[in-house]
Amino acid sequence: MSASAIVMMVIAIVIVWGGLIAAILRLRKHPHETDPTPPGTHAAE
Repeated sequence: MSASAIVMMVIAIVIVWGGLIAAILRLRKHPHETDPTPPGTHAAE
């Protein structure tokens, strides 16, 4: 592999894993809150 290919591969890996880590950290800080009434369960008007 050439040096430019290795650099591009490292950048791609950092972007993918960095996004995954950022998403995990964001979900740990702000967990998904459940809706009090799920869609489709309330009475029709």
